Amino acid sequence: MKNKIIETKMLEAYKVYLRENEKSKATCEKYVRDVNHFAEFAEGKEVDKGVLLDYKAELEIQYAATSANSMIAAVNSFLRYVGWCELCIKQFKIQKEAYSPEEKELSAAEFQRLVKTAEEHKKERLSLVIQTICGTGIRVSELPYLTVEAVRKGEATVSCKGKTRKIFMVSKLRKKLLDYAKRNHIDSGMLFTTKTGKALDRSNIWREMKKLCELADISAEKVFPHNLRHLFARTFYGIEKDIAKLADILGHSNINTTRIYIMTTFAEHKRKMESMRLII
Repeated sequence: MKNKIIETKMLEAYKVYLRENEKSKATCEKYVRDVNHFAEFAEGKEVDKGVLLDYKAELEIQYAATSANSMIAAVNSFLRYVGWCELCIKQFKIQKEAYSPEEKELSAAEFQRLVKTAEEHKKERLSLVIQTICGTGIRVSELPYLTVEAVRKGEATVSCKGKTRKIFMVSKLRKKLLDYAKRNHIDSGMLFTTKTGKALDRSNIWREMKKLCELADISAEKVFPHNLRHLFARTFYGIEKDIAKLADILGHSNINTTRIYIMTTFAEHKRKMESMRLII
């Protein structure tokens, strides 16, 4: 039987496999990074169950359970790809939270402060990116689908993770975006680009948002693109109370993912518990 040793050519082939299976760029990069992390841990030795369990124990020490589980998912994906399915390891069991930590959730008031601060410091593009993500629920990776043509139409057709869906834009957002396009002489194509004409990516936006949170005096733990999607989800669900429809809007295949997005904050949870008045 051939020794189970991770070779460079296997990692390269795995990268191609992910791309051919239409995994998003961010997913490909993360899975490859996590598998490389495990390969470095294995140090060229034969991979067996013992090595994987030692790696799992190392992850438990160094990472939060959710982060460790995402890394285990990547390694298991690689093991299945190379035909070493019997070596797959279980993820850590995590008790579901009844509410989300207050210090990590962006509030509507803080969102408004971010936008106002961006505008005060002449960061119009960043202000509009923030409002677009929060006002539509779109992913950062889907921003390239937001073209001038789509804004004029009032909806963008997005293809992501093997699924296609429509992203609706309210009239107020459309006006802001069209005014921005006109001022910047963008007649067609992508609305948000770098100076070289490439699409803004997660790292560009993340970096700008981190600087903005300091100016707005908001905790950096709350300010990242995905938290804007969470705020959109909580706000939409607070009005509609339709989790299935929200899942479709966000592009989720599993409704349990959507449940995470609409988790109430500690303050909201406390208020609801207090209103029960069951203590005499």
